[in-house]
Amino acid sequence: MDNYIEQFTYYLKLERGVAENTLVNYLYDLEKLQQFLGSDVDMLHVEESDIRNFIYFVADFLAASTQARILSSLNHFYNFLILQNAIHNNPVTFIELPRQTRKLPVVLSVDEIDLLQSLIDFTKDEGVRNDAIIETMYSCGLRVSEVIGLKLSDLYFDEGFIKVLGKGSKQRFVPIASSAVKKINNYIQQSRSHLKKIQAEDILFLNRRGAQLTRAMIFTILKDLTKIAGLTKNVSPHTLRHSFATHLLENGADLRSIQLMLGHESITTTEVYLHLDKQKLKQEVEKFHPWNNK
Repeated sequence: MDNYIEQFTYYLKLERGVAENTLVNYLYDLEKLQQFLGSDVDMLHVEESDIRNFIYFVADFLAASTQARILSSLNHFYNFLILQNAIHNNPVTFIELPRQTRKLPVVLSVDEIDLLQSLIDFTKDEGVRNDAIIETMYSCGLRVSEVIGLKLSDLYFDEGFIKVLGKGSKQRFVPIASSAVKKINNYIQQSRSHLKKIQAEDILFLNRRGAQLTRAMIFTILKDLTKIAGLTKNVSPHTLRHSFATHLLENGADLRSIQLMLGHESITTTEVYLHLDKQKLKQEVEKFHPWNNK
């Protein structure tokens, strides 16, 4: 089985081109299934009932979205084993995904984003950098992994775009606002040279040691500013991405355009923002429609 898992890992990396985080999740899910089955049961001989019992077990402490991810991981693995002629049937095929309740994303208003940026300490090189990071994430709708991976060679300011490396190592070009261009240039000219080290020569946003920023550092930057601002919302880097998409939709952008800029493969992933906008429309009607004032 270890040999099959090793082959599956190469298959995911080389043929499917999955992101590193996705690969880690797939292997973690396989490990948990093996732990549940015990050392006496070979995963090659797993039956549908075994998978159902496993999902029933983890349902007590894992969210529906995580259960769905586990089923997806197992489905990919057993389909791979079929391709390798190791098994003939996929035990996951007829297992339904758990029902998921879609939560509306946390969104900041433009004023709240302005407030966070106004509280940045611009006397420090990190402050100028943080301002540029927030502006870039909000104006381009970037994932945290995408912003920390940005390179100087990804900036096409004359054309008004940046090149982004998204999930599954897929590239896309995203329009960038003039305000973000100005703040990035300001950071490059004023602060980046004080942080620059040769090993991170092309990385745009650097830490104090001149190395690439981590996801955790971006979380910390936003959490600290949120605390100073006194905001009660659960703000994360993804909040800026959600705010970008929601504000675009509220101002008339179509879902297809938002989908392309966010790098979503499926339009259904983007439709959560449509639900958010519908809720806002309902509130507007309830507030302003004359019949509601009778």
